[in-house]
Amino acid sequence: MQVYTYSEARQKLAMVLEQAENTGKVLIRRKDGRTFSLVPEKIASSPLDVPTIKAKVTTQEIVDIVRKGRER
Repeated sequence: MQVYTYSEARQKLAMVLEQAENTGKVLIRRKDGRTFSLVPEKIASSPLDVPTIKAKVTTQEIVDIVRKGRER
């Protein structure tokens, strides 16, 4: 885990953010000794966000399959 001074972090912000993204956490230390952690947020994705597939199925075939499934 990398530790940067406040001045370094301010001057090299893009690099510090990239480092945090790659390693998961970066510390920034102020002159008075206080330390702050910079942690990237996790991107929340929907469980319904699934990759698509190419299938040669018509809309009518899908409707028929759903109807058959509901009849059971």
